Amino acid sequence: MSIAMRLVFLAVMLLVVGLMLRYIYARFLQKIHFLPTAFNRIFIAVLALMLLFFMVQTATHWAGLGSSAYTFFSFSIGIIFILFVMALLYDITHTLGQKIPFSAARRNSIKLLFDSVMIIIAVGYMLRGIWGGMRDPMLKRVDVKLSSGTLHGLRIVQLTDVHIGHSITKAFVESLVVRINALESDIIVITGDLIDAPLGHIEDALKPLEALRSRWGVYFVLGNHDYFYDTQALLALLPSLGIEPLLNSSRRIDTPKGAFNLVGINDLMSKRAGFLPYDVDVAFSGVDSALPTIVLAHQPKMTQFMTHQKYDLVLSGHTHGGQIFPFGLLVLFEQPYLAGLYRIDETRQIYVSRGTGYWGPAIRVLAPSELTLLVIA
Repeated sequence: MSIAMRLVFLAVMLLVVGLMLRYIYARFLQKIHFLPTAFNRIFIAVLALMLLFFMVQTATHWAGLGSSAYTFFSFSIGIIFILFVMALLYDITHTLGQKIPFSAARRNSIKLLFDSVMIIIAVGYMLRGIWGGMRDPMLKRVDVKLSSGTLHGLRIVQLTDVHIGHSITKAFVESLVVRINALESDIIVITGDLIDAPLGHIEDALKPLEALRSRWGVYFVLGNHDYFYDTQALLALLPSLGIEPLLNSSRRIDTPKGAFNLVGINDLMSKRAGFLPYDVDVAFSGVDSALPTIVLAHQPKMTQFMTHQKYDLVLSGHTHGGQIFPFGLLVLFEQPYLAGLYRIDETRQIYVSRGTGYWGPAIRVLAPSELTLLVIA
């Protein structure tokens, strides 16, 4: 991503989040009578300052801010989203409650109780999200039955949306490698958004990936964030780690469980980035149509560009399952699938992982991170 594009993105994001903060202050915190105005102003100012540090670090990758400090400051954007949701809920409920005919004394009592409950819910919502973001990814096993009825017992480990960078560090990657190798997979696939910082800052954190072991290889496709930083250098590094990038290309993989095509398609971000463009037809050009076909495509939306191709299963990520509920409802305006296994039609399916890491804040609500083991039934 160019500096100009990044600055525009940051400017728009700051404007949107600034308006959210104003709404939270005016329509939620100030409406709760037992919260002093001074406290509300200080709280909003602290959130704004944390957000500013987070945005500066995201834009500049200032090495002076350690991963723990970055994690702390990144909480600001997650907390702001959570409080914005609570403010909307409070505003709607409070407005509707005004229409109910209660005496002044009873209305004051009900409002005190309502305000107290809303504050408790908001705090619980935030703490639950931080706990969900900081915990290790859950191991999720998914049994998939292909329409071709072949490849029984094939074990595929999917790693996606790790976002190695500011707070996803080498220790996290090392723990993932240990867990993945213990699964004794037939094949490992990394479906994009592996990195989220310049390669010079995180090359050491990528090194543990060279210890990944599977029977038939480790494969990678680009995600949108992989276009933001040193894409060509990343693609040059991966083979030295034993990882094969599939750039609009396919491989025939022969196993005792049967042969299949593995197809990798570059991400849709390529259209805006202006390099390494996605090309579905080129990706499928070497495919043996008599064999089952598994496609790696970072964004679920890629299925809309593959309607003319024959395949059995797509493995995607990108959505994070929404990461913080109810953000997933907004994701569905952009992507056709949010998380889990979906049947596209009678012969084709897609699995969308919620991601192994996270973007921005280490906060997840009703969208736990996952390490996925797909077993062909």
